[in-house]
Amino acid sequence: MPIRYFMAILAFCGIFTTTNAQASLKLPETVKVDPAALEVEPMCDPKIPASWRKAQVIEGVQIEASEQCSPDNPYLIAAVVKGTNNISMNTLMETGLSPDAVIKTDDLDGDGDPDRITIKLEVIELNGRTPDFEGLVPQFEIAPGITPGAWVFAPKTSGMSTENFESLRANYLLRLPSPVIRVEVGDIVQIVVENTHYFPHTIHLHGVDHPFSHHEYNGGKYGNDGVPQFSELDLMPGQRRVYEFQARQPGTMFYHCHVQTHTHLAMGLAGMIIIEENRPNNWLQTLNVGGGKVRHPSVAVKEHYDQEYDLHYHAMDKELTQIIQKYNDPRLIAREMNRRYDMTDSTEDYFTLNGLSFPYTLRESMIIAEPDQKIKLRMLNSGGELVAIHTHGHHATITHYDGTEHNPMAWITRDVFDMAPAQRLDLLLDTTNDGLHSYGEGAWLFHDHREKGITTDGMSEGGSMSMITYKSYLDEVGMPIAAHGTDLSIYFTKEYYQRRLPIWQHMDEAGFLGPPGVRSGFNPETKTTMMNLIGGFIAGILIYLLITRRRNALAAMTSAMTRIKGLKGGKTNG
Repeated sequence: MPIRYFMAILAFCGIFTTTNAQASLKLPETVKVDPAALEVEPMCDPKIPASWRKAQVIEGVQIEASEQCSPDNPYLIAAVVKGTNNISMNTLMETGLSPDAVIKTDDLDGDGDPDRITIKLEVIELNGRTPDFEGLVPQFEIAPGITPGAWVFAPKTSGMSTENFESLRANYLLRLPSPVIRVEVGDIVQIVVENTHYFPHTIHLHGVDHPFSHHEYNGGKYGNDGVPQFSELDLMPGQRRVYEFQARQPGTMFYHCHVQTHTHLAMGLAGMIIIEENRPNNWLQTLNVGGGKVRHPSVAVKEHYDQEYDLHYHAMDKELTQIIQKYNDPRLIAREMNRRYDMTDSTEDYFTLNGLSFPYTLRESMIIAEPDQKIKLRMLNSGGELVAIHTHGHHATITHYDGTEHNPMAWITRDVFDMAPAQRLDLLLDTTNDGLHSYGEGAWLFHDHREKGITTDGMSEGGSMSMITYKSYLDEVGMPIAAHGTDLSIYFTKEYYQRRLPIWQHMDEAGFLGPPGVRSGFNPETKTTMMNLIGGFIAGILIYLLITRRRNALAAMTSAMTRIKGLKGGKTNG
């Protein structure tokens, strides 16, 4: 068959299928979402007074300034430094703490600070289902509109679990992550757990120097390691238990529930516990609720560093967190979590830094720096997978692994920091602009370089992203000044994380990037067009093969008939 016939057939099939595709293809018009119609939240929490950002003295406690958009309550900091038993009622009332939340007594070594520390924790459920109405209470958003179910250890509080009678929002003390606990070498520490939850729980002091059991209880048979299978019985609902230790080694440690650890830890029952070096007159910020900047650093930290931050990375499985939002009967929750939920099939969907995901991480967990500073970063990974934290514009130095000082001669300086589950790292972030430790001032990203770590339920930008932002790059409310006027407000909308907002529409004036709502791959109309074109091509090939094979077959038959006739003619002549 001549090639021109083949090309004509293909052209016919292409025209046919293209016409057919155009007839069936109905591309929607590019629709832009009106920004004025979006529920854009304030970038800073409007309920937090601007006065909280200032350096101040409360109850004799020096509290450093915090340029964070949503800083810690300075009255809370004063209360946990002095102890709730050593402050005025006016200060206590500003905190929401119970009067016995943090008790500090007895300067045993005579160095000017208390050495007996009692910390009372409750077990609180966040974003759980209630039998009283359709909804979740108390509500704690990790990002706009994102409310995974969670459990936390929380400081013992007085009053309601919500802000007030009209609000479903959680009391600010009841939140992810479980609070950072900070004590000193030599302190006699009692952590009292009051199980206000409907499930049994314990505390395991991971990495903390503690005895296996309390010698003074039941002949030394009362456990202190938090493991129900070996060291103690489960702490049942309504019960109270004391975990006691006198630490001998400083370092960044970890505490978590050890009942059904694969679910209870993943639900949020985990926090940092830090043992500081012993120094005279060392009044510590015993609780850091929410993590982030330590506004009253220890004496030992101030000897070497200009600032200190607690950075707690955690991840949660959506399937697990939804169990407490489907049921409010503890029997059904126990059945789903302990017998039906299969962690080996789980995926992590929510990635948090200090209990929040981007953009809320910008409110509380930015590292706010100035040139030529040394900043101490204490990091914990309580998620179920490796994280790989990358610092843009900076190389930090690993000084401690799992609470143990690394040999200074072998300190490692790098820009990606791997942390296995339950691992802790202490980093020295040096902001000297020498091309190695720092590239200079700016608003530099730091994030998990596993790409799913920068998503929230699969939607980017999200996850545990935050920033190293220099003061010269902060606006008046403490948010980073983005380059080229980039607008961060789109991330402070529920619509963005509901996938209802075209992510580049503010740049896509020509509408080239298609209609909103398409997550990935071909849309249905494009898919139909492609299938028609492929089908037409295949049809053309088949027609070509049929025609060429038919002509070959006819030629073969003609040749055979000629031979037969020739043979017959030869026989007759003979």
